[in-house]
Amino acid sequence: MLNIESGASKTKPADFGPPILRLGFRPFFLAAGIFSILAMAIWMAIFVLAIEFTFTTISPVLWHAHEMLFGYVMAVVAGFLLTAIKNWTGVEVLRGKALALLFLLWLFARLLFLTELLTGLVIPLEIIAAVDVAFLFLLALACLRPVLKVRQYKQLGIIVILFFLMLSDIVFYLGLTGVIKEGVQWSLYSALYMFIALALVMMRRVMPMFIKNGVEGEVILKNYVWIDYSSLILLGGLWLSDVFTSYDKVTAVLAGLLTVLHIIRLSGWYTHKVWAKPLVWILISAYLFFIIGFALKALSISFGVSPFLSVHAYMMGGIGMLTIGMMSRISLGHTGRNISTPSPWVFWSFVALLAGVIVRVVFPLLNMEFYIYWIGLSQALWMIAFAIFVIVYAPMLSSARIDGQDG
Repeated sequence: MLNIESGASKTKPADFGPPILRLGFRPFFLAAGIFSILAMAIWMAIFVLAIEFTFTTISPVLWHAHEMLFGYVMAVVAGFLLTAIKNWTGVEVLRGKALALLFLLWLFARLLFLTELLTGLVIPLEIIAAVDVAFLFLLALACLRPVLKVRQYKQLGIIVILFFLMLSDIVFYLGLTGVIKEGVQWSLYSALYMFIALALVMMRRVMPMFIKNGVEGEVILKNYVWIDYSSLILLGGLWLSDVFTSYDKVTAVLAGLLTVLHIIRLSGWYTHKVWAKPLVWILISAYLFFIIGFALKALSISFGVSPFLSVHAYMMGGIGMLTIGMMSRISLGHTGRNISTPSPWVFWSFVALLAGVIVRVVFPLLNMEFYIYWIGLSQALWMIAFAIFVIVYAPMLSSARIDGQDG
């Protein structure tokens, strides 16, 4: 069973340098929060305010898509796995200088795209690709080693997804250079589906426990093994059909089936008690927007709804709310704080993000005339949500545990 509720350790802090390098969640969660604000601000300036920006060897729209996936989301995934795997296996993970080196690879990959914008210096795409892919490869190896050491082969599926993400990133750069004609599209949409798969697998593991531990009183939750397996098989089919084929009707049917399956699963987990606990309802809301994403994918094919609405339901709704919720929860538990009593500001960060998702995904369905305004408002709400996260959690992430323990 996955246990990331507290992260408490009976040992005193080891000497791994400053507190921010003691576990993977610290540098990566803080950097993810800051980067998400800066990346969204740049994208707002480009898309809404029509300010021209020049990125090294890449168009602004592709930079936005790539960096939200391989920049922001990968930072959260790295922080989560480098922390959770230590709990799963009991084996030491990257810490101290080794963690710093891995983090710097992630950071340099983000900065290299911006060198022309900031300094006028053009960095060859091959160098950017080498740094970015090296980060993903070393992250996957760092996660694989403890799993193999204790033979926890049930965790290999998650590690496989990391290697698939690395492969997707390679395909992205091969697409930019023209080696693979459809490489950019294959990469970005494959990465999106890989992150959806990773998110749904992790939510299946942790959400029942989080709900039971997080709400007042006893609750009875229902899980269905047949949904666990069939939903993953159908998601794999949706990925292949949507990204690599033109079988639109097959894609619509698979998306529709996934909508139904996940409604059944979420209904088995739902209790009205979740709305009293922000760290729980943000995860329920994230799951709901994954479901909405599947539904919008089917509607985009059957009724001509914009396909970008499903993308943003997945990305801003499902992944965005899941990541801010998990980062908020893990940062409390692994710094020795009570996860039942987050800062009141955490509630408002969640509200801001949920409002932004509704504006970005739902409002365009009601009125496309103000589409650019919906996008601008949703971007502003995203930045407000993550600014609150950074302000609240930066002191926790950069200082030692308050209970004096290791981590």
